[in-house]
Amino acid sequence: MPKICYVPKKFNPVHTAIIDRANEIIASYATQGYDLTLRQVYYQFISRDWFPEEWKDKTTGSTNNDRSYDKLGSILSDARRAGKIDWDAIVDRTRNVRSPSAWAGPEEIVAACAKQFSIDFWRDQPYRPEVWVEKDALVGVLEVACRPWHCAYFSCRGYTSDSEIWSAAQRLKGYALNNQTPVIFHLGDHDPSGVDMSRDIADRLSLFAGRSIEVKRVALNMDQVHQYNPPPNPAKTTDGRYTKYAEQYGTESWELDALNPDVISALIETEMLAIVDQTEWAAAGERRTEGRRLLKTVADDWDDLTEGL
Repeated sequence: MPKICYVPKKFNPVHTAIIDRANEIIASYATQGYDLTLRQVYYQFISRDWFPEEWKDKTTGSTNNDRSYDKLGSILSDARRAGKIDWDAIVDRTRNVRSPSAWAGPEEIVAACAKQFSIDFWRDQPYRPEVWVEKDALVGVLEVACRPWHCAYFSCRGYTSDSEIWSAAQRLKGYALNNQTPVIFHLGDHDPSGVDMSRDIADRLSLFAGRSIEVKRVALNMDQVHQYNPPPNPAKTTDGRYTKYAEQYGTESWELDALNPDVISALIETEMLAIVDQTEWAAAGERRTEGRRLLKTVADDWDDLTEGL
């Protein structure tokens, strides 16, 4: 966990307290297997009311504002450069280097495959789920939540393009032809566009698949807003869907990022448990174990098996 000092800096007491609290949040998430985006750190500060009083907006009396977000980002940037915060703890999910895989030799990839080998756990299940999320910032949370369920997940990046929706529709139609019921579990912000996106996904998937595709909105819903009390934002009046949204929900909106990752994971787990056939799931696990055993045997005996070839 690298804390590396590149630019030494002395912080005032207010900023020191913010850095200490950021590290507390980071440590809490790390124990659950999560890393964080800056926005997730920000919403944890908001939900815990940890920003200084002087950061409050003079009009709304709230610290949930662009100024607070920018100031937190600046402080945490300085803290990382000063070696006060782990460089691995806060991630940018929108910018990533992609490089080809490489191996020292064929025996190395066989050994790796022995550890990584898996099977399609959903092949013999009655349902075929995918988990879709509105924004890239939460892909890391979905990765952790979906991993034990061997479930596909996808970042929509707002309103998904027709190209991606069409491809998904063909994939889901294939599942249906294999006598499985495809279902999309969708998570998004509770704001005029975020709520409408669930409808839009269902409409276009069904259009391109030529059959009804179920899209279930897992979060963020009003009952969850009431239960978890995430910090509100003013809904954007410039959004073309604002009027309809305001009539139904009022003038406030809420971001999915404000929910704790363990809450999101629990919501997804509940949906998975409701559709999974446990007997088939256990059988799939046994097939995976046997596949890994066979691959490990090959890896362990590689020299003998390849001698003379």
